[in-house]
Amino acid sequence: MATFLLEVGTEDLPASFVSDALEQWKAKIPAELEEQLLSPESIELYGTPRRLALVLNGIPERQPDREEEAKGPSVKAAFKDGKPTKAAEGFARSRGVSIDDFEIRETKKGEFIFVTQKIAGRAATEILTELIPQWILGLEGKRFMRWGDGDLKFPRPVRWLVTLMDDQVLPITLTNGSETCRSDRTSQGHRVLHPEPITLQSASGYVDAMKSIYVDVDPEERRQKIVEQVGKAAKSIKGEAIVNPELLNEVINLVEWPTAIVGTYDDEFLELPSEVAITEMESHQRYFPLKSGARLLPNFITISNGDPEKSAIIAEGNARVIRARLSDGMFFFNADRTQTLADYLPKLEMVTFEERLGSVRQKVDRIVGVAGAISTQLNLDATQTELANRAALLCKADLVTQMVGEFPELQGIMGEKYARHSQEPDAVATAISEHYLPKGAGDSLPQTLTGQVVGLADRIDTLVSIFSLGMKPTGSSDPFALRRAANAVVHIIWAGELSLNLSTLLTDVIASFAADRDGVNVDELQHELEDFFAQRVQTLLQDDEAIDYDLVNAVVGDGDLDYRQRMLSSLLDARARARFLEEIRTNSTLASVYETVNRASKLATKGDLDTATLDPAGVVDASLFQSPSETAFHESLQQLVPQTQAAQAERDYQKLIDGLKKAAPVVAEFFDGPNSVLVMDDDAAIRQNRLNLLSLLRNHARVLADFGAIVKG
Repeated sequence: MATFLLEVGTEDLPASFVSDALEQWKAKIPAELEEQLLSPESIELYGTPRRLALVLNGIPERQPDREEEAKGPSVKAAFKDGKPTKAAEGFARSRGVSIDDFEIRETKKGEFIFVTQKIAGRAATEILTELIPQWILGLEGKRFMRWGDGDLKFPRPVRWLVTLMDDQVLPITLTNGSETCRSDRTSQGHRVLHPEPITLQSASGYVDAMKSIYVDVDPEERRQKIVEQVGKAAKSIKGEAIVNPELLNEVINLVEWPTAIVGTYDDEFLELPSEVAITEMESHQRYFPLKSGARLLPNFITISNGDPEKSAIIAEGNARVIRARLSDGMFFFNADRTQTLADYLPKLEMVTFEERLGSVRQKVDRIVGVAGAISTQLNLDATQTELANRAALLCKADLVTQMVGEFPELQGIMGEKYARHSQEPDAVATAISEHYLPKGAGDSLPQTLTGQVVGLADRIDTLVSIFSLGMKPTGSSDPFALRRAANAVVHIIWAGELSLNLSTLLTDVIASFAADRDGVNVDELQHELEDFFAQRVQTLLQDDEAIDYDLVNAVVGDGDLDYRQRMLSSLLDARARARFLEEIRTNSTLASVYETVNRASKLATKGDLDTATLDPAGVVDASLFQSPSETAFHESLQQLVPQTQAAQAERDYQKLIDGLKKAAPVVAEFFDGPNSVLVMDDDAAIRQNRLNLLSLLRNHARVLADFGAIVKG
């Protein structure tokens, strides 16, 4: 067994690429080594801004020798008149054997030619020499570059390669036009703390060797050091660091030898909204802001990759930079507030939403219209409707302010600040910020009714307008984040317990949208959007609610348009039914009615009763009964009607299940008891009467779910 080291040295890599590259190697390299019968005892992956590295511990020095069996042509095809045919000769050549090496074996399809070969294992060094260039150049990512006069592409120029099998250099060459990078045992230390190269004598001890030249190659070790140093630095000034996980992940891959340094800026900048100062520090400077309680402190922590002894100088340099940035922020903030938020609306006419859909100002008008339709459905009073309309009108106004122009991530946040400064109602100001929520999976949702209405209106307009252009998401391509928008619509409705009929809302919005445009196929657009939302609901119920796929199908409609329409008419009801089905499957209640309902439903398809009728009055003729089991079945259906109606009205489906459980033995008697009947009687009237009994039971069960979509388990 041996130890192998690969280090790819580069110019400073983008932070995101370092972690992405290591994840790609983690997925790819073990599988390829296993395929080559060279699985090591362990694989260690390392990365810094200037290098990607891997250590294979306990890798076999050679592949094991092995036998390989190959099946050739049939004996009839391989020999004619006792002589080998071209098929036999070709098979022998392809396997590197002679005709004498053939074995004839009997198979289910007759006699066939087989050969068994002994394959000598290849040296690991030989195989690694072939694989390593693929490992390096096979990495994927954004914004790869060419350098020099060659065609080789990588995020940054490759400057050195270390390839050691124990203490021997494995010869690898990367050629890039006139430049050639040949592997050796020379690595580079920290650019400032140890600018001289280091000669690595062996693949073993790589991590410690790099630490001796001030390079901590392990990202997890750097993470731990940064967290500890940031906590200690914050404590030194009696503060608490605001550690954004995304920023921490980025900073880890910006340094090779981290040092936390506390910097200071002027108190006057605390007059800025904290969101502005934090955005300046995090997004632009990669600083960790500091706070005391809810109050922002005039300090920051930067993670230096320089000389720790120069920390004071580094702190002052960083302080100068952040002061300049915060000065810009203060200027934008004061300049923006010289006008009311409403004064910015005309400027939205100069901002394009989508070339064929017009300006953001036109989108705002559509959002106002959708908000009005939602308010009507929710029966909001005049005051609530007015607040929703006002918030919808102003929700995008901050996009043309100087602050948001400089910091787009502050959209909505600054809108709320400027709305309050303009003395807009609190509900309007809050909704402007909230309507962007959720910004991603797991993010918080709008908490106010006004914010929920505007958030829904914005996304539904986007979905309708973009779908009208035929720009539906395909595969991984979703440039307008339409899946995220639809998911947000569903989550907002669920979280807000909003009694919205999504199908009707889409109909109204599409009609209004199409009235101003030529060539919009209203029916097709409605169908596509309903399908899209059905897919989103199905995914969210399975992934977020952890409900079994078949139970979700039974609620959303596995090809059943009636169920799809019902689901879209009340997302709250759809979720309630799915959750209830999961509950009764877990406690085995579902099993107690499953067989009865399914058997009845399958036979009911032979009748012609609709799927909505619940009351036996008018569809069942008691005078045609020939058995007490029919009478009992009829009576149980009469008793079931009020229970089912109550279950629907109150969204309490336990009442329906209780009724179905009570009916189950009666139906079993109808099918199999001493007084059982033949459903498919020769008399057409009797047959239809019995089918109607079964159809009514099916209809009651359909109030909960399509039992035919449920998999028995």
